[in-house]
Amino acid sequence: MAFLKAFDKLKNSLSKTKDNIFGKISQVVTRRKIDEELLEDIEEILIGADVGVPATMKLIDTLREKAKEQKLSEGEEILQLLKDEIAVILSREDSEIFNPSDKKPVVWLIVGVNGVGKTTSIGKLALQMSNEGKKVMIAACDTFRAAAIEQISIWAERSNVDIIKAQHGSDPASVAFDAAAAASARNVDILLVDTAGRLHTKANLMEELKKIKRVVEKAIPNAAIYSKLIIDGSTGQNAIPQVKVFSEAVGCDGIIVTKLDGTAKGGVMIAVAEELGVPVDFIGIGEGVEDLQRFDSKQFTEALFN
Repeated sequence: MAFLKAFDKLKNSLSKTKDNIFGKISQVVTRRKIDEELLEDIEEILIGADVGVPATMKLIDTLREKAKEQKLSEGEEILQLLKDEIAVILSREDSEIFNPSDKKPVVWLIVGVNGVGKTTSIGKLALQMSNEGKKVMIAACDTFRAAAIEQISIWAERSNVDIIKAQHGSDPASVAFDAAAAASARNVDILLVDTAGRLHTKANLMEELKKIKRVVEKAIPNAAIYSKLIIDGSTGQNAIPQVKVFSEAVGCDGIIVTKLDGTAKGGVMIAVAEELGVPVDFIGIGEGVEDLQRFDSKQFTEALFN
């Protein structure tokens, strides 16, 4: 029952993306034969739906090939082929969230540009992980915004997890070092490091991120440190350069895509999987704590096509 409820919520949240991809393609394939003109129309829809040029070209080439192979001629038959191929692209990035061989504490460095929902996502992660029985700690390293420290403190209290914080304007790396040392001493399972939102084009801010990562490594030399990038699902193709720049600075071990509800640009999930090969760990499909869902490629594809 809980699974069905979660799936229904996913379907509803992706309705605009579904209309933008499946809905439009359903209309163009009706009562048409499979030919180059039809494939060009599908190509145009996919690119317009933020699936990206590399992923779109790959999908169109595969559709052409398999339609010929399977001797398909009716336009409607393309839909199942497309669904299967999108599922293949997305499933390559399914991954385990925790590696059992990682020593405690595991550190998640949460990064991203301004306004993507980092602090809220960290709060939801802390609550979910705490409810699963993990010992969680938060490092409030967004010292740039006074409101961020207050906001993350409320989440920590709500989740009943420890938080390490300092005054507004403090050195973020110093807070990160103290938090890493405390997490190690208190036998914490996972340390979630909140960082200030930064434009991916600002070199000095990216250097600050590198420094935060370095001091955590210094405080707990054997720790598994993962960089998790939060991107706003409504930014579409603009997410691609963000992933590239953050990857160059501190690596990118996983992506959390927020605000997928209410946007028609969810096709960027396919672009990210095909172009960057970075796993999507969670997707945000609403305001509730339970609306930060573990990404499941099969469910996501079903929600897009059903």
